[in-house]
Amino acid sequence: MAMAGAAAGGGKRRRRGRRGAPINEINMTPFIDVVLVLLIVFMVAAPMMTVGVPLDLPQSKASPLNSDTKPVTLSIRQTGQVFLENAELTDDTIIPRLTETAKSGFEERVFVRGDKRVDYGRVAQVMAIVTGGGFKKVALVTEPDQR
Repeated sequence: MAMAGAAAGGGKRRRRGRRGAPINEINMTPFIDVVLVLLIVFMVAAPMMTVGVPLDLPQSKASPLNSDTKPVTLSIRQTGQVFLENAELTDDTIIPRLTETAKSGFEERVFVRGDKRVDYGRVAQVMAIVTGGGFKKVALVTEPDQR
């Protein structure tokens, strides 16, 4: 009869191991949650990280250039204002600022981004200032044709 009482749960059951012993397994669920949240944050933030002045660039069927280094970029707004990065420049300060920014000196590539509504004469004027200042690698930037 004593056996029946112990089998029914009246007696103490013995567990393997010590009670309250540290668990030697890593819980991966919080780690995976954090990684997925970071992935979503970076996927949303990446398109917003474009640096420069917002322009409506003309489209062209030219193939993109492959380059390892980031070129110096001048942007020309529809109003004719010239920007280096986000800083507005006057025609007199274009060459001094380019020479400060150019790491390779006059061999540095200079990209000119002109809004498609800007006067073509203004784009030619800025390119003449840059090439007249001694920079040899000057190019226009366009968007790929979407058709």
